Amino acid sequence: MGGMNNADFLFNGRHFDRLVIILCVRWYVTHKPSYRGLVDMMAGRVLSMAHTTIMRWVLRYVRVFEQRWRKYAKPVGRSWRLDETYIKVKGEWVYLYRAVDKQGATVDFYLSAQRDVAAAKRFLKRAIVYRGEPKKITLDGYAASHRAVDELKADEELSDRVIVRANQSLNNIIEQDHRRVNARTTPMFGFKVFAHATIVGTGIERASRSAKVSITWPGS
Repeated sequence: MGGMNNADFLFNGRHFDRLVIILCVRWYVTHKPSYRGLVDMMAGRVLSMAHTTIMRWVLRYVRVFEQRWRKYAKPVGRSWRLDETYIKVKGEWVYLYRAVDKQGATVDFYLSAQRDVAAAKRFLKRAIVYRGEPKKITLDGYAASHRAVDELKADEELSDRVIVRANQSLNNIIEQDHRRVNARTTPMFGFKVFAHATIVGTGIERASRSAKVSITWPGS
């Protein structure tokens, strides 16, 4: 992990110290302050900045941090629980596909404007590329998710040996895990731009992982 700390180049040309930037990004995705709330908190440290500055930091650095973290991701189990939760964008609900292993470790996540077969397939293919193929997949009763698995198997993008189950009690793990994400997104009252929701959602997911395992924030 030492290589992740040598990240001064990520902050070249920034007016504020990298530790201030990291702190603001981390607090925003981990806790419940608004951008303006963070401005007030920084003012208490005799630091003056606009809320739009913090917003730009979040949109810029969450993606960078996630790319760097993925290089050091720890393996997850091969028994996955898949489900979706909801985030509001422009007053409409969009769908956050998520998966955890049976120990509750985050497998992957994917924000989609639709909840359908195509979205479920995109999420599964992304998770397989990132984490490798699972041995078991536990789903809820939503037909589109089951059809997505069937189509991936038919296209030989997923092995026929993968066991697929529909078991509500087994999926309680991920339903409980959704609460970490929902606890942060609910106070935001939705997003105005889908791309921003994707980036901030990535940061929230990363903060959720940090709560499960010991993770060092890049540059900290």
